[in-house]
Amino acid sequence: MELTSVLVTGAALPTSAAAAREHVDELLRTHFAPGDGASREEIVRADALLVTSELVTNAFRHGGGLTGFSARIRGDELLLSVADASTEPPVAPSRAPGQYTVGGYGWSMVGRLATHVSVIPTDTGKRIEVVVPLA
Repeated sequence: MELTSVLVTGAALPTSAAAAREHVDELLRTHFAPGDGASREEIVRADALLVTSELVTNAFRHGGGLTGFSARIRGDELLLSVADASTEPPVAPSRAPGQYTVGGYGWSMVGRLATHVSVIPTDTGKRIEVVVPLA
């Protein structure tokens, strides 16, 4: 099974969700079918970029900053790892049926788009690892 990856550390860590998406997009364009704009490949690429954006945004917004980032393709899966400086696990806020509020939908969305989600405590915070299907 071929494993292709990008590991970004130290000063090269993405400084924004957009920069992290660029890393993942380059990985997908280089090592995964590019799609034609309407194909299944384009939809799963969009899902992968959405999950990347959500996890990295949360690391900056709620996690005290991004401390680690990696993306790997294994077969037809994207393995994404995002670390931050907070020990607090992500939460999805409770809402009453029919109650709509601004924000707080991202963590639930990650859970729906990923086939596997792990929150791993580290010495300096936590690491979130997700598997996003690409097929």
